[in-house]
Amino acid sequence: MSKIAVLGYGVVGSGTVELFYKNKDKIIKKSGRDLDIGYILDIRDFPDSPYADKFTKNINDILEDDDVKIVAEVMGGVGDAYEYTKKCLEKGKSVVTSNKELVAKKGAELLKLAKAHDCNFLFEASTGGAIPIIRPLHQCLAGNDITGIEGILNGTTNFILTKMINEQMSFEDALSMAQKLGYAEKDPTADVEGHDACRKICILSSLAFGKHVYPDWVHCEGITKLTLEDACYAESWGGAIKLIGSVKRTEDGKILPMVRPAFVCYGNQLSHISDVFNGVMVYGDAVEEVMFYGRGAGKLPTASAIVGDIVDAAKMNGTSVSQVWEDSPDSSFIADYKDDVVSVYVRVRGVTGEKISSAFGTVEYLSREGQPDDELAFISPAMKERDFDAKLDSLGGQVLGKIRLLDM
Repeated sequence: MSKIAVLGYGVVGSGTVELFYKNKDKIIKKSGRDLDIGYILDIRDFPDSPYADKFTKNINDILEDDDVKIVAEVMGGVGDAYEYTKKCLEKGKSVVTSNKELVAKKGAELLKLAKAHDCNFLFEASTGGAIPIIRPLHQCLAGNDITGIEGILNGTTNFILTKMINEQMSFEDALSMAQKLGYAEKDPTADVEGHDACRKICILSSLAFGKHVYPDWVHCEGITKLTLEDACYAESWGGAIKLIGSVKRTEDGKILPMVRPAFVCYGNQLSHISDVFNGVMVYGDAVEEVMFYGRGAGKLPTASAIVGDIVDAAKMNGTSVSQVWEDSPDSSFIADYKDDVVSVYVRVRGVTGEKISSAFGTVEYLSREGQPDDELAFISPAMKERDFDAKLDSLGGQVLGKIRLLDM
C-alpha cells in the first residue's frame, strides 16, 4: 500500500482528507493503486478528530517512511512549505499543492528537483480551485500554439465587483460583506491589491510560454481605487468591471503578463461571471478560444483539484515531461506594459470637452444617472499606454478614475 501525507490541516487540508475518505474506493480504482492517508502534519492538536491517530508534528516521520509516496502540501506560504516540499522531492516523494505563492516564486526550482529525483511536483489546485486549467494547458491543448490567456482568477474580488455592479454597493460595503461571508480574509490585501491573481497568472504564463515568470516582473493593480461611479459608467458603456489577469505574446516575440481592473464588454463571456466564480479564456491557433469556468476557491472545490493530482501522481511512472518550464535569469523576455496599445476609460472633473478633444481627438463620452455637471467620462482612442499617460497629464483637472478596456 502507498501512503499519502497531508501537510497542514486547515480549510483545504481538512477538505482534502474529507474528500479522500468520502470517495476512497473510487479514488483507489481510478489510480490503480492501493492508497491511504498515513500522516497529517500540523502543529495543532486534534484529539477529537476521527483521524487523530494519523497526526504528527514531525516532518521526519513522513520523510523517513518509504511507504509515503505522495505528499499534499496545503500549508501555504514559502517558509516551512518550501523547505518541506524540497525535502520530500529529494526523497523521491511526489508533491501536490494548492500553494500558488510557492509555485509562482519557486516553481522552476521545484520542477527541476522533481525531475532529478524521478517524482512529480503537481499544482492543479494553485490557479483555479476546482477549475481544471493546468492539465489542459500542457496536455489537452498541447497541439496548439498558445497566444494568450485571460481570466477572472480571484473569487473574492469578483464577488466584491458583482455586488458593486448588481446591488450598487460601495467598495467598502462589498468588502465588508465578503469578509462576513468568509470570502475575504481579515487582511484582504492579497486579494484586493491583485497579488493573488498575479501569482496565478505567473503560473499560467510560465506553463504556457515555457519560462518562469516571477511576480515581481508583472505589472499589478488591484481594485481598491474603484468606485460605484466607475461601475455605473461601465454599465452605461455596455459592460462590467472585472479584475483580469492576462498574458499575451507581443509582436516582437516577448510576453506581456498583467493584472488590472478592466472594462469588459457584455459580448465577452468573462463579463457575465459573477460572485465567487472564476473563468479562464485560453487562445490558441487551432482552438481559437476555449473557456474554463467554475468555483475558484473553497474547501471542497480546492480539495477536488488536490485529490485529482494525487490520483495523477499515483498513476504516473516517472516525472511528467510536459508540466515543466525553464528558470529565467532575467526579465528580458517580458514586454513593457507601457508599450501596449490600449483604450482607456477616464473620469475627470474640472476639464472641458475642448481640452479632451485637443488632447485625445475623437472620444466616446459616457453618462450615468446623477452625473455632476463638472464631471466627464470618456473612452480614449487606442494608443500606446505611455502616449495615453502623456495626454492625460496634459489635461489638468482632477482624474477620478482610469480603467483599461480588455483588448483580447
